[in-house]
Amino acid sequence: DFLFFWGAVFLITTTLVALFKKENKELTPTKEETKGITDTYRLLFSIIKMPAVLTFCLLILTAKVGFSAADAVTGLKLVEEGVPKEHLALLAVPMVPLQIILPLIISKYTAGPQPLNTFYKAMPFRLLLGLEFAFLVWWTPQVKHEGGFPLYYYVVVLLSYALHQITLYSMYVAIMAFNAKVSDPLIGGTYMTLLNTVSNLGGNWPSTVALWLVDPLTVKECAGAQGHTCGTPLAAEV
Repeated sequence: DFLFFWGAVFLITTTLVALFKKENKELTPTKEETKGITDTYRLLFSIIKMPAVLTFCLLILTAKVGFSAADAVTGLKLVEEGVPKEHLALLAVPMVPLQIILPLIISKYTAGPQPLNTFYKAMPFRLLLGLEFAFLVWWTPQVKHEGGFPLYYYVVVLLSYALHQITLYSMYVAIMAFNAKVSDPLIGGTYMTLLNTVSNLGGNWPSTVALWLVDPLTVKECAGAQGHTCGTPLAAEV
């Protein structure tokens, strides 16, 4: 129902924009260095070859490896340990105001000449929160009882997620501010899209690898089947 409703809203609004929004032909378009798709990709390739851009791309492609497992797997492990999905979903509601306010606060610190300083300062705290998330997963079965989980457990989870959001948005806003600062205004859209795409890729590939490694790295014990191991998916199924 949720997807259907918003799918309908998107279709209606984009159709209305297509029908009623008209371009102002009197304005002279800003001079750009690119005239077509081929020129755009040729320009992108020349940007990527710049030593500073190569170094920056290497940084943002590998920067999130350290906390990819904590980000991608913690919620799934909590559900596996018995935390109801609907309770975790409810914990996301108080995060919404925080997610709106955080960029406004952080942008004050990323508006200066060195926006990446905020990125560097937030990274150790986000790595430490990865350890805290690991402790949270270990602690979850310890506090579980027949009636579910106590209130203080959800308070700890909420505070952990709130601290995680602060570090996440500090790094995210800093990267976006840096991309906006270094992009050539003449080809700003192309330049920023390239850097943001690399930034998104730097967050997605470590999470994908972390999720893929969860099963082979998880230690399993067979109950009631002596002499058998559950090391492989086939053996675990048997």
